[in-house]
Amino acid sequence: MYNILVVDDDKEIVKAIEIYLGKENYKIFKAYDGNQALQQIRENEIHLVILDVMMPQKDGLETLEEIRKDKNIPVIMLSAKSEDIDKINGLNIGADDYVTKPFNPIELIARVNALIRRYTRLGAIEEKQGDNLIKNGELIIDDELKKVSVDGKDVKLTPTEYNILKFLTQNKGKVFSIEEIYTHIWDDECFAVENVIAVHIRHIREKIEINPKEPKYLKVIWGVGYKVEVQ
Repeated sequence: MYNILVVDDDKEIVKAIEIYLGKENYKIFKAYDGNQALQQIRENEIHLVILDVMMPQKDGLETLEEIRKDKNIPVIMLSAKSEDIDKINGLNIGADDYVTKPFNPIELIARVNALIRRYTRLGAIEEKQGDNLIKNGELIIDDELKKVSVDGKDVKLTPTEYNILKFLTQNKGKVFSIEEIYTHIWDDECFAVENVIAVHIRHIREKIEINPKEPKYLKVIWGVGYKVEVQ
């Protein structure tokens, strides 16, 4: 059973999500502000966080920054339709995905299931077989330890960033559209996901490239998509 932390100052929303995800056999932990959320994460093994943006005391973005200081667990942000800038800020800080309020329960469940599947693949839950090193020049991905290094220096990626980079590096030289990347990584149909992919790509570049504006590895093919250049 996987543990999911739901964080929202609206107790009715928390209760509704608890009911939806409880039917999927997830164990739900609850918090109503950022400080409570951080305490829950310190005291319990949490596998995924659903985090509202607008909250008292410590909002969702501040809470996400604190989580990302030492945790790479998946985080889904909740935001109102009018808060597009918060969605982008959340992705910049390290959110894996976002769901817009009012949300469709089926969509939320699908996003949670997809992230949990990817998170378990990042851990030691599944046995790895064969050669676990994926190399491209000085970019090295150790898929057993889930570590990335460039020029001998370790790079810290979120689960989503890791999966995007791994997918593109395994298929180095091949160009993938935004839709293909999203479908593969999220294991879900895509709709209006350009900003999601673009922000994650920019974040990866900032971490693996010497000069993100002139990338050596992760390149955009305008009007087509993205690829990892063969080194």
